[in-house]
Amino acid sequence: MSIPDCPTDVVLVAYTCSRCRRFSEHPAQVTELSAVLGRREQRGDVLIFGGHYMHCGQPMAKAESEVRRLSAPLSTEGTADDTLDVYLSTRVLRCTCGFQMELPD
Repeated sequence: MSIPDCPTDVVLVAYTCSRCRRFSEHPAQVTELSAVLGRREQRGDVLIFGGHYMHCGQPMAKAESEVRRLSAPLSTEGTADDTLDVYLSTRVLRCTCGFQMELPD
């Protein structure tokens, strides 16, 4: 739906969260909307829109940051001491309903 007094590439989008049934609507650029609608699959209950992760119709807020350590053996034939450690910086996003997710930073 077009919005009066807005550029022609801005439309009003409306949707409902499938989990909590909360309704939301807001203006969005047509290019961003096309990218969302053009995805082959949606990922669970989170909508990625305009660089924001949204749940319950609202952008999720950054809750904290973490540094995670992942270890893996260098070889399946070596000793147990031959491991490769990788450190990954992540951020935790949280919705007001309590839902949260962790993403690489």
